[in-house]
Amino acid sequence: SRVLQQGWVSRVRVNHQAVLRRAQQIQGRKQGKNQWQAAWLLRAVTCIDLTTLAGDDTPSNVHRLCMKAMQPIRHDLLESMDMQDKGITTAAVCVYPARVTDAVKSLKLANFSLPVASVATGFPAGQTAMKTRLEEVRMAVEDGATEVDIVINRMLALTGQWEALYQEIRQFREACGEAHMKTIMAVGELGNFTNVYKASLVAMMAGSDFIKTSTGKESVNATFPVAIVMVRAIRNFFLRTGHKVGFKPAGGIRTAKDSLVWLTLMKEELGDEWLNPSLFRLGASTLLADIERQIYHYVTGRYAAYHELPLA
Repeated sequence: SRVLQQGWVSRVRVNHQAVLRRAQQIQGRKQGKNQWQAAWLLRAVTCIDLTTLAGDDTPSNVHRLCMKAMQPIRHDLLESMDMQDKGITTAAVCVYPARVTDAVKSLKLANFSLPVASVATGFPAGQTAMKTRLEEVRMAVEDGATEVDIVINRMLALTGQWEALYQEIRQFREACGEAHMKTIMAVGELGNFTNVYKASLVAMMAGSDFIKTSTGKESVNATFPVAIVMVRAIRNFFLRTGHKVGFKPAGGIRTAKDSLVWLTLMKEELGDEWLNPSLFRLGASTLLADIERQIYHYVTGRYAAYHELPLA
């Protein structure tokens, strides 16, 4: 069990300019071409939490999402790369609590084992009573979610109530039971990098399996500078405690090119060990379509019309 180390949290200072410089450096890296790029894109696919979080979600579009997660890249394209039997699926599907049973049912009918992640704790604002936030976690797990993406109470972070934030996240951790817990920082609402780093530390001390940038519903979501701050917190936490915590950027990740920058960032900041779905996830809904288009281009030499590739 991990404990809150107040002294460590209060000593944190982040050098804003240095973070921006480092982010620019990583974005400026040359990306691999041809088969190297195709290989990295397939790696990105295996790290995607394929997500639908919309007010108009229905059992049928959740079913379609699950089918796409099971077969994210068209079979003939995988065959031409000799990758058809490598078990390429997305890392998980991610839905609202009310849609967990739909997802679990779809996967069960297909006789396919894939993690179902549910958002919870008053997502996206977290502005509901603690009692209902905890109940939401328990119900999602009861319905079959094996991963829960919880949101922190930003008010506690903004007012520097780190002990209270720690206690809240500990309770969510307990309510998750066996399920993996990803803690969403909502970085666009935390004010500054120092707060982001402190909130990341507190979330890790409270037992998070992953820390995640955003809900995708804030005006500012996953940016590279904020990611640098979070992965440095992960690295320091690992060096001081020996615990490996995963990282999940989410919100606004739409292009294959973006996904390659995210992989580069992970490789450079945390190393190859973090380049797999047990420690790295990409929260995305439209990203997969673009990656599949790029792979189609790699295989056939031309770009697909959108109707040629199955929808998520």
